[in-house]
Amino acid sequence: MYFCTFVVRFKNDSKMSPVKKVGFYTLGCKLNFSETSTIARAFEQGGFVRAVRGERADIYVINSCSVTEHADKKCRNIVRRLIKENPGAVVVVTGCYAQLKPQELAAIEGVDLVVGNNDKGTIFERVAALGAKRGATVHTCEAGELTGFFAAFSTGDRTRSFLKVQDGCDYHCSYCTIPLARGASRNLPVADLVREAEAIAAKGQREIVLTGINVGDFGRTTGESFVDLLRALDAVGGIDRYRISSIEPNLLTDEVIAFTAGSDKFQPHFHVPLQSGCDRILALMRRRYNTARFAERIGAVRAQIPGVFFGIDVIVGFPGETDEDFEVTCRFLEEIRPAFLHVFPYSVRPNTPAAEMDGKVAPDVAAHRVQRLGELSSRLYRSFCAAQQGREAKVLWESTRRGGDMFGFTENYIKVRTPFDRERINTITRVRLGALDADGVAQATILSE
Repeated sequence: MYFCTFVVRFKNDSKMSPVKKVGFYTLGCKLNFSETSTIARAFEQGGFVRAVRGERADIYVINSCSVTEHADKKCRNIVRRLIKENPGAVVVVTGCYAQLKPQELAAIEGVDLVVGNNDKGTIFERVAALGAKRGATVHTCEAGELTGFFAAFSTGDRTRSFLKVQDGCDYHCSYCTIPLARGASRNLPVADLVREAEAIAAKGQREIVLTGINVGDFGRTTGESFVDLLRALDAVGGIDRYRISSIEPNLLTDEVIAFTAGSDKFQPHFHVPLQSGCDRILALMRRRYNTARFAERIGAVRAQIPGVFFGIDVIVGFPGETDEDFEVTCRFLEEIRPAFLHVFPYSVRPNTPAAEMDGKVAPDVAAHRVQRLGELSSRLYRSFCAAQQGREAKVLWESTRRGGDMFGFTENYIKVRTPFDRERINTITRVRLGALDADGVAQATILSE
């Protein structure tokens, strides 16, 4: 979750309204983070100035997630806490939860605006137009009407920006409610996204993470391809690094692999959703591949990009997943050996086929499976990093300072530390990788340029 606070004075008010503070809470994915940052810039352009973090705000905007019931609950808890601690504050809830269950949020006393995903770009204007508090106003639409594209990129980090390149999904996996919350797959033209990347470069950020719901499906609305986008972005001056936030295995094509392998800017780092290492469960999930195809794609990347980092999503406790199915998944993960696992317990989502499936897995069983894969993830990551120890790498240094050290990431996403040096912030330097500490961070020795 991300939080930021702004101070506001509306420029178009001839009487100059008193200074107000506005806070933003972001739940969920990098895509939400890019959108919140863009909403915040609209407030800034309307007269906002960043305030000291921790001060109470007069207006709160919560950008919600609804990928699990836990995400819904977390959003409700934040909303209720903000209302309790800030009576009279204007409270706005947007995002996927607001799109899927607007009346549930509107029923919380103290909520003023519930804004669905189609209307995220209008939040500043709607807040500015609010009169006296008279209960919640809802601005949402049906899933079939989610056709707009809210262009977004983040600017809160000095070194890295999340650029939204795609929205929506046509896949309709049996467990997923995101197509209902985000609509069909769509995108801006490549030329527009190049201009967004140029704007990011002009702000001095050197790394861009491409974000979306199903980024590899880019081009549905423009007839372009994902590789067309990669080629165009590769030519943008001032950006040294790109990462692809997540790409479906069936969209990790030979063309995409060959291009990234030959690019100096696209990093050897892929996040690929697996969801299960058992073919029977993959079929129930309505995924578009089996484990053989997944392993083949991983192998195809490794053949061209040595030392590549793979992060992999896995869902455990899906309806019908037996102990043996889970053990099959564990064996498959041991076989393909990713560098990191992002593990979720299955969460029932209303209006999805999986919600009606038999064979529900007990919560304690699912929790044990999450723990097992968490331990496996730690072991796989340390093994991956051990293989890189002693090698040279390039690190983009961030501004965070903790315990006298600064931090950054190698091309293949190993987090490293070195003694803090302000002059190194937002620079790329050559290092030699050392061993991991207890926090899973590698010590880096700066090499002479």
